[in-house]
Amino acid sequence: MRYAYLLTAALLLNGCAALKTTPQPQLPPAPTEQAQEITRAQSAGLPRLGSISTQVRGSPDDAELALAAEANQRGAVYYQLIMVDETMTPGYWYATAILYGASPASGRMPRPSSHC
Repeated sequence: MRYAYLLTAALLLNGCAALKTTPQPQLPPAPTEQAQEITRAQSAGLPRLGSISTQVRGSPDDAELALAAEANQRGAVYYQLIMVDETMTPGYWYATAILYGASPASGRMPRPSSHC
């Protein structure tokens, strides 16, 4: 009898999953002076500019700040954080991100890069 209850509960929970709809892509925020972090869903339709990585001593936040600074330096409008992980050496963090420009459909052009 106990297994019948468990089987019924499992079937009911699986049935609920069939009612879920596919999530719709989210729009990225409006471009600003600084590159903004976006999610994977927000990156749909944006032109990919490349990827960057950094390795810094400090904390995971320091690695994320270094990526944001690099994205700004390269003229990206958005970046998607892919990974932040501690290296084999304690206190050193490695981070990777994908850079994106503005959506061509929005009519906005990517920010000009500030480096020469």
